[in-house]
Amino acid sequence: MTAKSRGGHQKSEPVIIRRRPVLEMKTADEIAKMRRAGKVVATSLELVRQAVRPGVTTAELDAVAAKYIAGAGCIPSFLNYCGYPAVLCASVNNEVVHGIPGSRRLVEGDIVSIDLGASFEGYHADSAITVPVGAISRQAQRLLDVTRESLVRGMGEMRPGGYLGDVSYAVQAYVERNGMSVVRDFVGHGIGRSLHEEPAVPNYGLKGTGVRLEPGVVLAIEPMVNQGDWQVQVQENGWTVVTIDGSLSAHFEHTVAVTENGHEVLTLP
Repeated sequence: MTAKSRGGHQKSEPVIIRRRPVLEMKTADEIAKMRRAGKVVATSLELVRQAVRPGVTTAELDAVAAKYIAGAGCIPSFLNYCGYPAVLCASVNNEVVHGIPGSRRLVEGDIVSIDLGASFEGYHADSAITVPVGAISRQAQRLLDVTRESLVRGMGEMRPGGYLGDVSYAVQAYVERNGMSVVRDFVGHGIGRSLHEEPAVPNYGLKGTGVRLEPGVVLAIEPMVNQGDWQVQVQENGWTVVTIDGSLSAHFEHTVAVTENGHEVLTLP
C-alpha cells in the first residue's frame, strides 16, 4: 500500500528532498521476521496471479489472498488499516492504486495491479505486481515491462553509503527515458513495525539527496507508472486513485533491506 506524498508537489521537475527524518533501523532479528512475512506476501501474490483470468471478480482474488495469509500464520496488513475494507488492493487499467475488491469482473485485455501486505509477529512486508488478463496490447505490455524494470533499477541503488535520492532518480530516469511518467502524489515508504514509516520514498528525485542509506534501513520501493500524464485523483470512495487523463497505470513493489554488502529483497518467494 502506498503512502500519500506529504509534499503535494504540483510540478514536473525533480525535487530535492531536504528533510532528514528519523529512521527506525532494523536488527537482524527484526529483518528475519520481515523476511518471513515477505515470503508469505510473495506466495500470496503468486497465488493471486495464477487466479487472474477473464471473468474472475476482484473480490474472488481478495479471498485467495485472505485464505493463504491466514493459513500461513500471518495477519493481513491492509485489512482495516485506516478503515480499508479488504486484504489486498486490486486496481484495474487506469486505476493506479488502492482499488477496492468487489463485484467487478476482469475482462480479456485488462491489466490489474495487485498490492498486498502481511505481518509476522508485528513486522510488516509489502509488495505489488501488475498482471495481464489474458492477451493484452503491446502498449500495455510495454508499460508493465518498463514499470517492472524501473523497480529493479531503483533497488539496484540500495547500498550502504548511498542516498534515498539515488533510488528515486533511478526509477524516474528510466521511466521518463521510455516516454512514460511517474506518479507524484503517492510514494513508497519505510516499513517495519508499522506499515508506513519514515522515510517517504518518491519515484522522482536527484542523486545524492535525501537520507543516507545504511545497513538496517528497510524500504518499500514501489514505482507507479502512467502511460500518459503523471497527475491523478482520488475517487469518491476515498481510496481508489485513477489517472486524470484515463491512461493505463502499472505498479510494482518490493520490500528491500540495506545490508552490509548491498541489499536483500525480502518479498521474494
